Amino acid sequence: MSSALSSPNVPSTFSSLEWARVDLANCPQIDGETPGPESKRYHERCTKYFKGLSGQVKLFPVTFESGEGCVLRDVDGNEYLDFSSGIYVTTLGHCHPKVSEAIGRYASTLMNAHDFTTPIKTALCEKLAEVLPGDLNGFQFYDSGTTAVEAAIRVARAATKRNETISCFNDFHGKTYGAVSHGQISNRVYGATRAPGAHMVPRPDVYRPIWTKSDGTIDTDKYIWFYEQYIDKGTVHDVAAFILEPIQGWGGSVMPPDDFFPKLRKFCDDRNILLIMDEVLTSWGRTGKWLCSEYWNVVPDIVTIGKGFGNGFPVTCVAVREPYKESFESISASSSYGGNPMACAAALASTEVIEDENLLQHAQYLGDVALRRLKQMMADHPIIGDVRAKGCLMGIELVKDREAKTPFNEAGVRVYQKAFRKGLAWIPAGHILRMSPPIVMGEDALLKGLDIIDESIGETERELGFA
Repeated sequence: MSSALSSPNVPSTFSSLEWARVDLANCPQIDGETPGPESKRYHERCTKYFKGLSGQVKLFPVTFESGEGCVLRDVDGNEYLDFSSGIYVTTLGHCHPKVSEAIGRYASTLMNAHDFTTPIKTALCEKLAEVLPGDLNGFQFYDSGTTAVEAAIRVARAATKRNETISCFNDFHGKTYGAVSHGQISNRVYGATRAPGAHMVPRPDVYRPIWTKSDGTIDTDKYIWFYEQYIDKGTVHDVAAFILEPIQGWGGSVMPPDDFFPKLRKFCDDRNILLIMDEVLTSWGRTGKWLCSEYWNVVPDIVTIGKGFGNGFPVTCVAVREPYKESFESISASSSYGGNPMACAAALASTEVIEDENLLQHAQYLGDVALRRLKQMMADHPIIGDVRAKGCLMGIELVKDREAKTPFNEAGVRVYQKAFRKGLAWIPAGHILRMSPPIVMGEDALLKGLDIIDESIGETERELGFA
């Protein structure tokens, strides 16, 4: 396939899988205590001014200096195997040559032209219309997932002439007021109330179901029934859209039963409610598809795309089905940085790499490998209550008691820190351990990372008296 971004610096025989191959004889490589002395010095200097750190940094305040492929290096010279992808972002690994070259080309050619048409934006739009399912062919570009979510909600309201929206417990959609109102609000700093018209309902969690059938399996029909009751009695009958993640990221890689989204799609269609899929985290190869919703043959009316879309460059997208795309015209859709040439170049290059090198299939393969290994770990460790994986989106749920399913937060913290000290850079979520390795990772490196987690869980069990 010819590329709109073909570069003489990246030969046609270039392979992301070979470029990102990890020398496991030398990585992870940890020398002494981590975080090391230089990391600590930089962290102290930076946090004198920089505030509002994430939980993962507070638990392990290392100072990273560089990265290549699936490897991160800190300022003390330690090398870590990356199981985080910069919080689900560097899907193609750090500093992918084709993506870096594309960004650099436009950094020296044209950085910003507001929302005027550019050749690179045109090429990206045409590529998106080609790879996305159904008639998702209306686009607008932004610089963050939160901004994309806010725009998606406005598009839905403009298209339906209705106001109310419904999301699900433990979903995460961003950090501005409208986006936060569709997630868990645990602190008054987010607002004394949700945004007017924002509603929350439960969603199916196979491991922790609210409603089950007589055989003990999850009853998705009861969830759909509840939505009907809630709309009838808990709203003012002005619902524009459902907005939800196909797989919950912040909630702990929580995956739905396979029959849920087809049923929700029909439920929305029957009531002229739009379905917004927030795929900022799950799109562009993370789960082994362009959109995770493709696993269930569901085409959303509106979808947000981000994180790995630009492989680290801040670029996101709202994609809208044909009947609703003109609604962009009435929401003041443009933004200062959305669709700038560097962003479009990064997104197009990332898309072409995934397509040309069959990385969707590779991500699915890694997910299958991971799930087999995770199930083996679950059989070996009593504090593992559940494991899940779809492509390179994985989770381990730690519990004090498998029957009661009591969350084991202390174990989660210990496992996270132990594995990091062994050279695994990854993501905590309380009692749920989250993993998102780059989709260019080799099978051997994937299994090495899981071995480190396995070892760290075993050490934690012994310390806490579970082994």
